[in-house]
Amino acid sequence: MTSFSEMIENDLSELLEDNILVVDAFNLAFRWKHMKKLDFEYDYIRTVESLAKSYECSKVIITADKGSSRYRKDILPEYKAHRKEAYADQTEREKAEFEQFIAEYETTLKSLSLKYPVLRYSGVEADDIAAYIVKQYRDQYNIWLVSSDRDWDLLIHENVSRFSYVTRKETTVFNWEEHYSVPMDEYISYKCLTGDKGDNVPGIPGVGPVKAKELLDTYGTAFDVYSACPIESKYKYIQSLNENSEQLLINYQLMDLETYCEDAIGIENIEDIDTSISEYLNESRL
Repeated sequence: MTSFSEMIENDLSELLEDNILVVDAFNLAFRWKHMKKLDFEYDYIRTVESLAKSYECSKVIITADKGSSRYRKDILPEYKAHRKEAYADQTEREKAEFEQFIAEYETTLKSLSLKYPVLRYSGVEADDIAAYIVKQYRDQYNIWLVSSDRDWDLLIHENVSRFSYVTRKETTVFNWEEHYSVPMDEYISYKCLTGDKGDNVPGIPGVGPVKAKELLDTYGTAFDVYSACPIESKYKYIQSLNENSEQLLINYQLMDLETYCEDAIGIENIEDIDTSISEYLNESRL
């Protein structure tokens, strides 16, 4: 007779055979924008289906931005502000093409929603939705993230990997060293020290990749670096660190996806995510 503990182990092994594909919807859409192809609905859906098949994912969840993160804007008003400036410099033709791109993207999301859950909430970014999914389901499922955004590498785990359509490469716990010079558990600390130019998140002035690695090797995490301040030194970058050490704590709130995803998503949206995913996963088991 099968014991209760064996039944649990068997159930878990079955769950782990069912992989989940989590798609960064807007990020993936830029694949066709860069190709200047504005009628991409069919190709987009076929790409998602092809990736799901390649990674043996019986479940697909689409995560989509709906404006910049309200949570991060409250912490840092300048968050992603430079992106609006870039769009302001568009020519009339570029504006028209971008509007057509957005229209096609919206149509594609509607089509995807007929088959998969499309998770999208005002003032919430796909990064945080993906982080929440990973946090809730990584111990039950193998998860493949589809995004060219290296911020998603903060979510890499034994059961969580990322595929980039831009580089055509995978990032996993097994090949992490091929992509980064810092260990996986130090990546968030590294980002807190160096900032993120793409999102307009400032790092510590004078602290680049080399200095950041030296600080982490010496003190531990970015929290440990913060606790050590003020640090006695004649070096300008250390003086800069002492003057701007509070930025480290701010950057944790801005960039530590897993820790702050619930805050960034909001309680009501989390309830909707839980319901949508639970219903979808239960349906797929029928």
